[in-house]
Amino acid sequence: MESSDDLNWPTQKGTLVINARNDGSVSTGILHAARILKEGGLVAFPTETVYGLGADALNGEAVARIFAVKGRPTDNPLIVHIDAVSHLKSLAVNIPSEAYALARRFWPGPLTLVLESARVVPPETTGGLDTVALRIPQHPVALELIRAAAVPVAGPSANLSGRPSPTTAQHVLDDLSGSIDAVLDGGPCEVGVESTVLDIRGGEPLLLRPGGVTREEISALLGRECRLPSWQDDSAAPPPSPGLKYTHYSPRAPLYLVNGHPAAVLARLQVLAQHYSERGKKVGLLISSENVGAVACEHMEVLGSRHDPAAQAVVLFAALRRFDEQGVDVILAEGYPEDGVGLAVMNRLRKAAGHRIIDVK
Repeated sequence: MESSDDLNWPTQKGTLVINARNDGSVSTGILHAARILKEGGLVAFPTETVYGLGADALNGEAVARIFAVKGRPTDNPLIVHIDAVSHLKSLAVNIPSEAYALARRFWPGPLTLVLESARVVPPETTGGLDTVALRIPQHPVALELIRAAAVPVAGPSANLSGRPSPTTAQHVLDDLSGSIDAVLDGGPCEVGVESTVLDIRGGEPLLLRPGGVTREEISALLGRECRLPSWQDDSAAPPPSPGLKYTHYSPRAPLYLVNGHPAAVLARLQVLAQHYSERGKKVGLLISSENVGAVACEHMEVLGSRHDPAAQAVVLFAALRRFDEQGVDVILAEGYPEDGVGLAVMNRLRKAAGHRIIDVK
């Protein structure tokens, strides 16, 4: 195989940037990235949801490096990406029949299944739990990478822990250039929020994290409602899923989420914007397209229509990162209905806000 020097790939602080959007170089670039993975390195790669930070999921030392690079707590389990349903049996045991029904309907796609882990999966990957989280991504670059590497690929979001997830290769480089070996640039992600995480081990479906596959779709397939987790963010027990424990998706400025009746939300946003502006604060406003102009604010990001949460999800993390670029001091965000993908959008906004949530009537 050619060396990276022979192929003249650019670097940022020592991280290779491989253009996986150019059809003429896809195979060569992916083969090189696959070799990095097999040798214990870290490669960021695009999925339909967000960019993942990949390592050989069966190599505990390589996986430990993911945690070190991201600054991620080691009790926060990782999602393992595979390329075929047949690989379930090598990574999980006691697989319920419903797992296969869900896989047939939603894979490849933004659904992660939590199953009982096989012994071959190291504790670094599972966060010390007896479960493993598995999915098949719906992105040609991700699938080619997994097939070329011939290993399951652990792949949490390719960002510093707690920051907004990356939906472009540049977002990855903004956070991790110089700390990882390579990034495969496959263009912007189509879904924009992480996968849905579903635990079906106990016979009752438990929605651990909302995402691109909706609660309604899962319930319709299984014929019963998905239960939401009772696990609390301040629990001393390990989180059963990525995205449950610790602050996530946060821009650098504090974000205040105002939720409730739309008219009351806009009134409160206007009061807050004026309050912070009068105190010399640079205010960022995250607003729906229907309400552009309803709140006076110099730095505004339009999330999309209140009636199109899937479109909101695509641009959410990029909008939060643009506020970072603008250097705002505080961000005010409008709340949205929680139907369909709206549940995932609001989950991310609540996590980004932490305890700064204002409910109005």
